[in-house]
Amino acid sequence: MLRPVHSSMTTIVSGADSQTLAAALARELDVSLATAEYNRFPDGELLAAAPDFDDDRAIVVASTVSSDAHIELLQLQDAVREAGADEVVTVLPYMGYGRQDKAFEAGHPISARAVARAISTGADRVLTVTPHEEAVCEFFEPTATAIDAAGRLAEPLPDDLEDPVFLSPDAGAIELAETVRDAYGDGETDYFEKKRHSGTDVEITPSDVDVAGRDVVVADDIIATGSTMSESVSVLQDRGVGRVFLTCVHPLLADNAVTKLSRAGVEAIYGTDTIERPMSDVSVAPSLAEHL
Repeated sequence: MLRPVHSSMTTIVSGADSQTLAAALARELDVSLATAEYNRFPDGELLAAAPDFDDDRAIVVASTVSSDAHIELLQLQDAVREAGADEVVTVLPYMGYGRQDKAFEAGHPISARAVARAISTGADRVLTVTPHEEAVCEFFEPTATAIDAAGRLAEPLPDDLEDPVFLSPDAGAIELAETVRDAYGDGETDYFEKKRHSGTDVEITPSDVDVAGRDVVVADDIIATGSTMSESVSVLQDRGVGRVFLTCVHPLLADNAVTKLSRAGVEAIYGTDTIERPMSDVSVAPSLAEHL
């Protein structure tokens, strides 16, 4: 069993892409925050270090939003262990490769398992926030803890939503929409039906709920390229929807996702700080602190 966090014993170390969340978590827990350093050698290799770490417990906070971020995380885990940490708790606010949780074709890797095994070698405990498939937690040794941050997604929503409808992108995510609705305190829930023909070809079928003149909040765990989501919003626009808001735990928003969603008629996009973006209006630090 882990000992309680104590400010004289614990230091938080942040990956380059998670500095805002790491600072918020340090304030939430009232513990020290190390000044990590991130460098790149002329040959392209990375060096992530924690030169002022000197406690016996480290909490490494790093969203693995890129392959470089994965390397940084492994290096930081090793750096704090080298500096004397006898316990390393790794917090993955966003777990990269987490959606590759099975071998989709013959000869393909289970990438989530591969990265989980690597991270496990340097961690005594792993926490991750709202993974796309909670089963990926079992790839870690010991099993990672999944932290549900969906309830925080209602916080930035306007107080004056008109007869709101909370939609999930598919039936499998309806619980997320229900959680956001419950946190908001009012509204109906429903979902889109979608059939994926390939990695880029997705057919969106409108749900049965009446959205005419009503404000709609579409809730999802991850918004990546925004292609499927913008198609979903276009369906709503065809049905005379009022305002459309998007809220998600992980605002990946790769490439031109924000542009596509804005062109589709989205009023605003809200996300958490698991991935630090301009629309990261909600911090998951309180949810993480409850488990630390």
